[in-house]
Amino acid sequence: MRKEACRCSSLTPGRDSARFFLLGILIALYMLAGAAIFSFLERPFELQAHRLWTSRLKTFSEEHNISHAEIKSILYHYEEARTAGIRAQQGRALWDFPGAFYFVGTVVSTIGFGVSAPSTVTGKILLVFYGLLGCSATILFFNLFLERVITFLSVSLMWCCRGKSHHSSLQDRNHEDDENNWKPSILQVTLVLLVAVLLVACCAALVYSVMEGWSYMESLYFCFVAFSTVGFGDFVSGQREQHEETRGYQVANCLLMLLGVCCTYSLFNAISVIIRQGLDWLLKCLDVMYHWIQHANTSWVMVQKTMGFRVSKGY
Repeated sequence: MRKEACRCSSLTPGRDSARFFLLGILIALYMLAGAAIFSFLERPFELQAHRLWTSRLKTFSEEHNISHAEIKSILYHYEEARTAGIRAQQGRALWDFPGAFYFVGTVVSTIGFGVSAPSTVTGKILLVFYGLLGCSATILFFNLFLERVITFLSVSLMWCCRGKSHHSSLQDRNHEDDENNWKPSILQVTLVLLVAVLLVACCAALVYSVMEGWSYMESLYFCFVAFSTVGFGDFVSGQREQHEETRGYQVANCLLMLLGVCCTYSLFNAISVIIRQGLDWLLKCLDVMYHWIQHANTSWVMVQKTMGFRVSKGY
């Protein structure tokens, strides 16, 4: 019986591997589609910016009688100085205690805006070990945050169910006992987290729009980039010179970042569970199709054998 079970062709024994490879293929296709879309949208602007920069560089070189090599040398030194916080527009200090605290926050939360980075060899080596422990602890914190959210939803829904069935008869006690072990569905958790992310992002965008001088859409864009820990660095909060004296805004910025990253990370986890369920459903469909094709092929072979037998018998 075991040998026959092993010979049975099915996707079930290799479901984990099948899910892994299927997800890899889907992610690759998703990335190819994204690359095509963003290339179509952003490539013309990139070429236009290159042409404009070349024109400005040529004009500046001719007006001030400076060679291109000298200009590029100055720009190269400026790019090196950016690591230490040197900007064309004066900003706040990067490596005082509040600036360093902001830096380590972007490290352990894996945001990594890229505004500041260690310049010393000792700092770079320390960052490797500091980030290893800090990122691991922060991911654990995010997971515990998600567990608290699920627990909160479970308790809230349990009390709601108890309130509705408060005047029910004694025969419903077993039903109430089952509610003690009731857990919210993944769709309910995802919906609650989505609403939480939207509320935090909209409120934070309003704060950033006022304090940073960004438009509201730019602030929303920054919130998604920061809360999802993508951290491009094209928009970074709390870096203006006047923010060095606004301690209240610095504290609010850190709290908004923490809350936003926690909610968004939890939302990503919930969505990943839904994607996993979708992959399982897709694998089941493929498994059914495979067995149907195999059965149809077997039936066709049997029909061919039967027809061949009849023809040979007629001869």
